[in-house]
Amino acid sequence: MSTEIIPLSVDSFEDPGGDGPEQPALEILDSLSRQANLFTGDTDLPNFMLETFPAGAREWQLEEGLTVVQSPEGLTVNISGFGGYVGKKSERLVLKKKEGKAVWQIPFEKVAEVQVSARGISLSTDVIGELADRGIRVSIIGFNGRPVAQVSSPMLTASVAVRRAQLQALDNGRGLILARAIAAGKLLNQARLLKYCVKNQKNTDLYTDLQGLIHSILEARHEMLRGPWSDLARARAPLMGLEGQAARVYWQGFARLIEKQAQFKIREHRGTKDFVNSLLNYGYGVLYSQVWGAVQTAGLEPFAGFLHTDRPGKPSLVLDLTEEFRAPIVDRTIVAALRRGELKPPPTATTSTRTLTDDARATLVDRLLQRLESREHYQGGDYQIRSIIQMQARQVASFLAGRTERYMPFRFKW
Repeated sequence: MSTEIIPLSVDSFEDPGGDGPEQPALEILDSLSRQANLFTGDTDLPNFMLETFPAGAREWQLEEGLTVVQSPEGLTVNISGFGGYVGKKSERLVLKKKEGKAVWQIPFEKVAEVQVSARGISLSTDVIGELADRGIRVSIIGFNGRPVAQVSSPMLTASVAVRRAQLQALDNGRGLILARAIAAGKLLNQARLLKYCVKNQKNTDLYTDLQGLIHSILEARHEMLRGPWSDLARARAPLMGLEGQAARVYWQGFARLIEKQAQFKIREHRGTKDFVNSLLNYGYGVLYSQVWGAVQTAGLEPFAGFLHTDRPGKPSLVLDLTEEFRAPIVDRTIVAALRRGELKPPPTATTSTRTLTDDARATLVDRLLQRLESREHYQGGDYQIRSIIQMQARQVASFLAGRTERYMPFRFKW
């Protein structure tokens, strides 16, 4: 099966949290002198990851500068650091140092996605081909959190009928309905996140102050839903204007939620030196990768969106679908991690670097994986959030193709 490498332009992304029980971890067995590989008896792999889940840490610094974050169900492997090699050994994905020393491995059957958040990491063509054959996506993520490339099988996205319907929706009214629903869903989730974070702090100044901000966000949402627009071209600008109006209010509330843990004055995108903005940008980059994969799997065209305008190299549909997940996944995760002291600003008064430390990135990725694996009530059942993202992408495809008459955005249960 052939593979397709899809470049993702860093400049194409324009930016406008997850407490829960401690997740168990996989156990690494110490080196065995005679039998490191329990399947074949090979002795050249010093560490074998057992398929058991005792309590413990979920991230390991395998060697200096080389860290692995593993989801408890083996769904996502995130590799960060510098100077590693990812290869294939029998039915296992193997991570080695440059000098050839194997430091980590996992059976392919336990992997659903590989994320490489690093420079100087090499992937063999054998492992790329194996992952593609198994339908396992590889995402390359820059140090600023932006997706750089994705590697997947082109056969996973073969759906001509859906893409034709998607392009027709730009003019037949369905595109307008979808854009309005996504924008309104984003604002509802922003309001619900503010409510969620202070639901146990009634009779406090913070609770009182946030009520006014929440009301303003919901008023902007009502204006979106009442808008008399008849076509997408006329509706896009006022929709984005109302979204921007609500965003200014929302970030004021976000700043109040974390004011005891970190300073946050204004939302900044690329090139920020601010710690909290760097966390947000990196977290959104991880979320983009999840949404991009879901859009492709649903047979949709990532570059033909509705709420965001088309531009060469800009995956506007990915940006569209990301909107309703920003607050309940990334923002909630960051608020929770800051409040628990798991993420802390640098000790210096001013930040002199543009990127997060390796430890901060690894911690954020770990907490985001926990959030993606947590469950939310959705369509009458309880599903992992990563599954909900995929189901939402499929709902977009069904709506655009005319198989359903309504699109319901994901609503965060607070």
